[in-house]
Amino acid sequence: ELSSGINAEYGEHMHCHSTFYGPLAPPNTSFIATQGSTDKKTSTFRIVATGVVLSLDKSIDVVKKLKLTGTPYKIFKNTAFLKGMFSSVLEVSKFEGAMIKTVSGIRGQVKRALSAPPGAFRASFEDKIKLSDIVFLRCWVSVDIPKFYAPVINLLTADKTWSGMRTVAELRRATGETIPVNKDSLYKEIERKPQAYRPQVVPKNLQRSLPYKTKPKLEKKRKKQLYTTKRAVVLEPGEKRLTTLMQQLLTAQKESDKKKAAKKKVERAKHQQEMAKIEEKRSSKAKQERKKFYQKNAKKDKMEMD
Repeated sequence: ELSSGINAEYGEHMHCHSTFYGPLAPPNTSFIATQGSTDKKTSTFRIVATGVVLSLDKSIDVVKKLKLTGTPYKIFKNTAFLKGMFSSVLEVSKFEGAMIKTVSGIRGQVKRALSAPPGAFRASFEDKIKLSDIVFLRCWVSVDIPKFYAPVINLLTADKTWSGMRTVAELRRATGETIPVNKDSLYKEIERKPQAYRPQVVPKNLQRSLPYKTKPKLEKKRKKQLYTTKRAVVLEPGEKRLTTLMQQLLTAQKESDKKKAAKKKVERAKHQQEMAKIEEKRSSKAKQERKKFYQKNAKKDKMEMD
C-alpha cells in the first residue's frame, strides 16, 4: 500500500495498491521509495512514495481492463457474423463462450470462428440486432510483473564509491533519443456514416382494420401532375365579382387588425410607463416612512438608555 504523493488514477495524495518483485519482508514493514540522479555532480533525490507491506503472494495476478469492439456484417434471426473485434482464428478460439453486448443493451455470446475474413466469428444474441449496432466485449488482460531486483549491500563501506544504474530517461537524454511512440496506443478519430432509416410502411391489410383517426393520411408525392392541377380555371362573371369582393374584404380586415395591434402596443407601453411612475412614488414613500420609523425608535432607545 503506497501513500504520499502518488499521482495515480484515483488522485494525488491518496492510498493505492502496488505490486512489485523484491526481497522478502514481513507484513506491516514500512518502506520508502526514492527517485534520484546517478550523476555524481548533481546527486539529488526526491521521495516518491512511502508505504507498508501488506502481504507476500507469489501467485498474484495483475490484470487491466480491455474493451474490444466489432461490427456485424451479416445478420440472421438471433445469430450474426461479426468482424473487427479479433485479428485471427486463434484469438477467437481463446474467447469462445465469452459474453458480448451491443450498445443498445442486447446481450450475446461468442460461438465459433469463421474461415474468412480473418478474425470474424459467429455470435448468438437475445434478440435480432441491426447492422448499425456496435458490439463490444469487456475482458481482462494479465500484466506480467518484471522479476528483477538488485539489492545494494555496499553503501556502508568506507569508500562509498557505489553508483546506481542510470535510468531509461537519463540514457535517452544522454544519447539524444526520443520516447518511442506506439501507434496502436494513440487516439484515432472515429468516422461513422450517418444512419439512414427506412420510412415506416403500414401494410394495407392493417390499414383497413385501423380506425380512421389512426390511418395514414399523407399521400405519396406524384411524379406526374394530375390533369386537375394542370388545367386552368375560368370563372364566370358572377363568380369573378364574388371572388374580387371577398379578396377586398379580407384585405380590409387585415389592415384593420394591423391598426388595432399597433394601437394596443402604444397603449400598453403608455400603461407600463404610468405603472412605473406609480411604483416609484410608492417605493419612495415607503422609504421615507421606514426612515421616520427608524429615527423615532432610535430616539426612544436613546432616551431609555439615558
